[in-house]
Amino acid sequence: MPPRVSVVIPNWNGERFLRLCLGSLRDQSFQDFETVLVDNGSTDGSMAFAEEHFPEVNVVPLGENRGTAAAFNAGIEASETEYVVLLNNDTEQDSGWLEALVRAAEDRPESGLFASKLVDFNDRRVLDGAGDAMRLSGLPYRLGHGERDGVRFDKPGYVFGACAAAALYRKSTLDEVGLFDEDFVSYCEDGDLSFRAQLAGYRCFYVPGAVVYHMGSASTGGKRSPTATRLGSRNSFSLLVKNLPLSAVPHILPFFVAGQLGRLITAAATGTLRAHLEGLVGAWRHLPLMLGKRAEIQKGKKLSDAEVRRLLRESSLAATASIARRLRDRAVSR
Repeated sequence: MPPRVSVVIPNWNGERFLRLCLGSLRDQSFQDFETVLVDNGSTDGSMAFAEEHFPEVNVVPLGENRGTAAAFNAGIEASETEYVVLLNNDTEQDSGWLEALVRAAEDRPESGLFASKLVDFNDRRVLDGAGDAMRLSGLPYRLGHGERDGVRFDKPGYVFGACAAAALYRKSTLDEVGLFDEDFVSYCEDGDLSFRAQLAGYRCFYVPGAVVYHMGSASTGGKRSPTATRLGSRNSFSLLVKNLPLSAVPHILPFFVAGQLGRLITAAATGTLRAHLEGLVGAWRHLPLMLGKRAEIQKGKKLSDAEVRRLLRESSLAATASIARRLRDRAVSR
């Protein structure tokens, strides 16, 4: 019999991360899983390292860097399991991580995807994320990011989406809503999939017992790198074009304009303005492509427009509260 779970790890020149990432997978209390390492044309000896030190790992070579979304999809397509877990290579997992995710999936049949508790790798008193939110500005936000860990993050509950740095998906959900959009390449591809799943009626559940220590953006030079900025700016716009019901546009438009202005100011202040503008140009060029995908998504939508608006409103309020706590924590620590 095949295992119940496939853990899919995209890799691009991440040999330095693999010993810790794959080693902590070996220590999982839940053992009914396979590991699929999808290599995006690494030149640092990643594949040879994995084959020598972790022979139980199934290595899928893509031959070139096709991006995170393509790597995720290749790993999913190589699996035949009930659940697919996506995991970044720059992580260390708590020994009970996988067991907590599988238990949650068994207990929550109404949910199609499950978010882990991401903890900052370098300062484990601080969170990297506790599920994803979608703000009314149209900008995704990782709940709890930069906040001090505490009892509020020990409570399980529904969130808008799951960060694919460490998330479980039912294979049946992916079969219905589709895989990751490879036109996104990297960044926001998980937010797009979460939005599509919500529209199809699949909820996302945050599992606080599924703890992963995450370095974050290790393969792309950090979240302020030109690559991260360009792709993030392009894809956050494309995500809305594909998924946002037309009736919700008047409700979010003021917040969207304010969010875009804020992003423009931030880009100028952090020296990433050129990359941000390149991302917006890229979004404009992608518009016909995304509109074509939108038609199919909206045709299969199971949530009413009112339910989508309520979902976005609640998610945006959660993101606003999280940002306020993060700023408060930062002020107190000074």
